[in-house]
Amino acid sequence: MDVAALQQQLTRGKVAPVYLILGTQQVLQRQARSAFERLVPAEEKVMNVGAYDMEETPVSVAVDDAMSAPFFGQRRLVIVNKPFFLTGQRGKGKVEHDVEGLVKYLTNPQPTTVLVFLAPYDKLDGRKAVVKKLKKVAVTVDASPLDERAARHAIQQRFTKEGVKIAPAALDELVRRTNADYGLMSARVKQLALLAYPQKEVTIDQVAGLVPQSLDDNVFHLVNAVLKRDQRAALDLYHQLIESQTAPLAINATLVSQFRLLIQLKVLASRGLSQAGLARKLKVHPYRVKLGLRTARQFSLAALNAAFLGLVEVDYQLKTTAQSPELLFQLFMLRLGK
Repeated sequence: MDVAALQQQLTRGKVAPVYLILGTQQVLQRQARSAFERLVPAEEKVMNVGAYDMEETPVSVAVDDAMSAPFFGQRRLVIVNKPFFLTGQRGKGKVEHDVEGLVKYLTNPQPTTVLVFLAPYDKLDGRKAVVKKLKKVAVTVDASPLDERAARHAIQQRFTKEGVKIAPAALDELVRRTNADYGLMSARVKQLALLAYPQKEVTIDQVAGLVPQSLDDNVFHLVNAVLKRDQRAALDLYHQLIESQTAPLAINATLVSQFRLLIQLKVLASRGLSQAGLARKLKVHPYRVKLGLRTARQFSLAALNAAFLGLVEVDYQLKTTAQSPELLFQLFMLRLGK
């Protein structure tokens, strides 16, 4: 089940006693939490809503709260945030958790309590008895990062709820400027909706004026210029980045990272990995994989390696000499051209 389906079920009054919200997309985690909080009337929230951070509070406290009856209300909501003991990770604090007590509660959950685990992780440790029990009992809601297609659809729905449309070209521009990150796009919806009045349609100019291009996005164009040996375009783009007060070390580090990704994509794609498989293996957003594959297919592995090693040398020179960053980059382009 995704967060949208969860919201619909809760709105219709179909509520289960235990939920697991699993995934690293913070905006989806927040949307799920808000949907649960709406189950309890505002005047009852103080007495019937409890939220506990597992890095600071023992899970036994949350379990005790979950076992209590609602105070002059229909239901009690208990939110367990960052339950790291469900994973192989170690918490930041030194809190001791009574996991056996939690397993006992899950065997017979309180019918008037909604117990919600907000787990901002890629996955849980399926070998643990408490995880096996939780997955058996709880309704699992997927809050993992959305791929490009799902993110586009979700953003269009958000604009529809705001009473405005977004032009196809404007949506393309929003996706490009945010690298299809649903969290970044979602954060701009209300601002763009306000800009759209009175026409009630978001335009590409409004997106370009409000949403800044990321360093990765600017460097993406620079990478293409480098690979095409287009010295004029590459130097002009590099100069623009310097003029925008971007640190030369940051520019070079991002270039090195981009070329490392292109090499990894080139090698792994030749071994038959799919786009989704590449994103999982490299832990990179699917949209970056999509753009990276498009670039990597146009150039040989030798060309990618030459650019990568040249940029590693530039990084060393930036850290050990007082030469102009633009001069070092120009020399890099000259060597690459030969």
